[in-house]
Amino acid sequence: MADNNAKTFLTLRGIAKEYQLGKTVVPALQGVDLDVARGEFTVVMGPSGSGKSTLLNIIGCLDCPTRGTYQLDNREVGNRDFDKLASLRNEKIGFIFQSFNLIPVLNVIENVEFPCLMRRKRDQATVLHKRVLELCDDVGLSPYLKHRPDELSGGQRQRVAIARALITQPELVLADEPTANLDSVTSEQIIDLMQLLNREKGVTFLFSTHDPRVMRHAKRVVHIADGKIVEGTGIAA
Repeated sequence: MADNNAKTFLTLRGIAKEYQLGKTVVPALQGVDLDVARGEFTVVMGPSGSGKSTLLNIIGCLDCPTRGTYQLDNREVGNRDFDKLASLRNEKIGFIFQSFNLIPVLNVIENVEFPCLMRRKRDQATVLHKRVLELCDDVGLSPYLKHRPDELSGGQRQRVAIARALITQPELVLADEPTANLDSVTSEQIIDLMQLLNREKGVTFLFSTHDPRVMRHAKRVVHIADGKIVEGTGIAA
């Protein structure tokens, strides 16, 4: 147990999230306990409405829990204000969304570097440009650097999203249904790419999905239903 605790990267205890719809309280998460180790490649699996996206939003500091505690890299996250959550996100976390969320008027290079331009302390322009080019090469985008999103296939857009998620050199990447808009062949290519980046760069990947293709590649699968984790608690060996 001591070894497991030493490598734990994030810890959730008793996490609950409730939404108020008129006079009705709707529970999205109900007492979630979860540990994720540094360097894991883990899937949170569950049907639509199970709470998996809400869970990722809380882990990604896009939302705050109604109750419970959350530690990220030995730091208590708590219910921080918007600016402090944004700062923590920008420092530690990258996001890959099912709808890609690329900026239509920007080309590949500009979309990938965009998160770094939002930082208060910016990288030197030449250093950032070099890192963008290297990362685009890593994900197979070198021939498309000047292309805008509408000139790219779905798989190529998801590669841009992956590069953008990694450009800030995060320790944790959250992927919400990353294969939902992709065909089966492209999905396999994207999953293989993320596994490669997980192995070579040591980035922790945490997915939410109900796609069995993603589940087959996971090192650990955490099952969630009705806002509760029903299998897969604890930490990977």
